[in-house]
Amino acid sequence: MQASTHKIETISGRTVLQRSFYCVAALAVLSLCLAATGRFLGHMISLGGHTEETALQEVVIGNNVLEIPANMIRFDRQRRSGVAERVDLYVHWPDMQGYRPDVVQDFNGSGLDKKLLFLTFEPSSVSQDMSGRYGQVYSTLTDGPGTSGPGGLTIQRFRADSGFVNEELLVSPQRGAKALFVVRCLDEQSSKSNLASCQRDIFVGDDLQLTYRFPREMLRDWELLDRRVADFAKGRIKGAE
Repeated sequence: MQASTHKIETISGRTVLQRSFYCVAALAVLSLCLAATGRFLGHMISLGGHTEETALQEVVIGNNVLEIPANMIRFDRQRRSGVAERVDLYVHWPDMQGYRPDVVQDFNGSGLDKKLLFLTFEPSSVSQDMSGRYGQVYSTLTDGPGTSGPGGLTIQRFRADSGFVNEELLVSPQRGAKALFVVRCLDEQSSKSNLASCQRDIFVGDDLQLTYRFPREMLRDWELLDRRVADFAKGRIKGAE
């Protein structure tokens, strides 16, 4: 009877040791997994939603195929090839490149200067772009001849009943048959706390509208800005001449 009892205790002891070993091993594996996951999540958190991935995504909007590096696409859900209703981008000025670690402060809006452009490609929703809408639409919503603005632009104030609160319209001088540069901006005071307080849209590709937003501080270089944005769009549309 005593021998039988001793045998049972020995087997129970071995079982306890085995279970302890398995628990320690499982905890060790779990710790390794947590450490690896922590490093991965830490990297993702440090990116703040950005990505360093530069693989081209082919985004199809209407009859247009856009080739866009993933690090230029603003939202994670849009960083994939296929048919889309729109795609939202952000690029660094003046190099017109996507996110990279050495400019993380600019992409997070914490740099000394505002250096981001926000661009949206989507099907055209109006018959004329912003320049074309000036005569029939915007000019009827402003008061007076305007005042001198940055880069030779004229600042026109919107009427109180226009619906554009704290906004101004800036227009370039007429130069022959060349289309006017027309842009809406928040007023100077409101623009101070806004990363991209000016908005303009142009037509590109096949019935495609590109709306781009930028800091008011860039208005002094509006000609270069508009040209670079148009060239950028042309370079992203597959097969564009």
